[in-house]
Amino acid sequence: MRSARLPKHHRLRQGIIAVRRWLRASEGAYIVLAAVVGTMAGLSTLIQSWLAHGLQHIFYGVTINRLSALASIRHPWRLLALPLGALALIGLNRWLALRGRTAVDVVEANALHGGRIAMFDNLVIGAQTIISNGCGASVGLEAAYAQLGGGLASWLGQKVHLRRADLRTLVGAGAGAGVGAAFGAPLAGAFYAFEIVIGTYSTAAVAPVITASLVAAAIMRAIGPEPWLMATTAVRQITLGDYAAYALLGLLCAGLGIAVMRLVTAAERVMQAVTRSSPWRPLAGSLLLMPIAWVSPQALSAGHGALHLDLALKPPVAFLLGVLALKVAASVVSLASGFRGGLFFASLFLGSLAGQAFGEIANLWGFAIDPNDAALVGMAALSVSIVGGSMTLALLMLEITHDFALMGVVLTAALISSAVTREAFGYSFSTWRLHVRGSDIRSPRDIGWMTTLTAGRMMRRDWVAVQTGTSVGTFRQTVPQGSVSKAILVDEGGHYGGIIPMAAAHAPTLDLEAGIETVARLQDKVLMPAMGIRAILDTLDEAGADELAVVNAEGLVVGVLSEKHARRRYLEEIEADQKRMFGET
Repeated sequence: MRSARLPKHHRLRQGIIAVRRWLRASEGAYIVLAAVVGTMAGLSTLIQSWLAHGLQHIFYGVTINRLSALASIRHPWRLLALPLGALALIGLNRWLALRGRTAVDVVEANALHGGRIAMFDNLVIGAQTIISNGCGASVGLEAAYAQLGGGLASWLGQKVHLRRADLRTLVGAGAGAGVGAAFGAPLAGAFYAFEIVIGTYSTAAVAPVITASLVAAAIMRAIGPEPWLMATTAVRQITLGDYAAYALLGLLCAGLGIAVMRLVTAAERVMQAVTRSSPWRPLAGSLLLMPIAWVSPQALSAGHGALHLDLALKPPVAFLLGVLALKVAASVVSLASGFRGGLFFASLFLGSLAGQAFGEIANLWGFAIDPNDAALVGMAALSVSIVGGSMTLALLMLEITHDFALMGVVLTAALISSAVTREAFGYSFSTWRLHVRGSDIRSPRDIGWMTTLTAGRMMRRDWVAVQTGTSVGTFRQTVPQGSVSKAILVDEGGHYGGIIPMAAAHAPTLDLEAGIETVARLQDKVLMPAMGIRAILDTLDEAGADELAVVNAEGLVVGVLSEKHARRRYLEEIEADQKRMFGET
């Protein structure tokens, strides 16, 4: 029986290997794989949207309209949806804690793990985001769309054993496809993949990334709701004064974006201190959100309905600024208290409010700015500051307006906002959150190789050890001059005591009866096995040493690492990374 099964299993294995080779060797096959990813991303985006809006229908009675477009919450008891959603999140988080897992998002996976994401992580992040958005917390679904789109791509790519670079590209294509499907904007989705998830543009990646976004957008058009469009001024004449005004708007949006990101972190620390990092933190946040939502439902959810409502009604500046403050407060509280989601659409809504208010105020000073146009420019500028990706947002504005004439000022404001944010802050919201957690990620560029350049991996183990108490004369007999450049001083238990330079140990003025520890150096400068390459080089520079001992947590010497070897390995990996980036391997 067993011998009968083996040939079949062998043939199946050979078939899988042949498919893997085909996918690796054929660009056409890889594009077909990207189309499959686009299909899965489009369907997953549609399903997640249905689930979140279904919860809003159950909790708030929302049907055709959007939650944030409600004039008021007629029945206060409906706001109990917020604490109910918080309790669901608390239960889910408790279950995850028992399993000892921390979910990895798509940007982190592409930057550190070569695009590898566990499907469990995708489902968890999707569930957390749907619950948060569905109960009315001020977060968007776009992060979940990108996560599940990229996660499905990762799962499929791992199944066919794609190479690291190809897997990262496919993950970016899936994430971009999810976002492109959500907005009906395939070009914006493709550039989301390049700028925010992959981190680089490459000729080889263009076809699969755009294919995935086009297929996902087509799926959404075929079986989902119509993509939303925004009306702009039919006839306009943009002058140099308008460019100057919109450049100022881009500068203001950069400041607002940085303030929002820092407010989230500051509020998170306050919430953690007040609740003592209690798992019940989302419940506390939901109680703070209830009065904000009662004052204005526009602060609820991502803000799709409110954005269109405010553009149509053209409310006064005081109203716009009031809603802006409430939306910022709601988003900050939601994220700081543990609700899951992103600021993609929230930043678009905030940008539209800031842009409309700016246009109205500018007109009081003699400008002739259409508030709707200013809203679109503000949407792009503020989203670039918070989300990143100037071309992504510029193309999104183009695809949802079909207005080429406006693109000049949109790009002007977006580029100014991006440059100011990078210079003054250095992070997008996703990479800022990872930085707060202790990660070195500043962009989605692949820096996973840096995690392998640790002292424990690069050290050599063939050092010469000398025990404390050894006399200088005995040392010279045991370790002749010229045999090594340095020796490591240890006690009887192998604990580190310093480095002995051979030149100092063989100095003619030394007393031969003196202990060798009198010439030991760098007793307080060591490397730990888990130290990364940047920490290693910083420690070597600070010590002014060309070699340091690697010591474990118990103080035992486990190896030696030289500055020359560490820098050579670092430069080799940078060169290899640049080749991967430009497709030379």
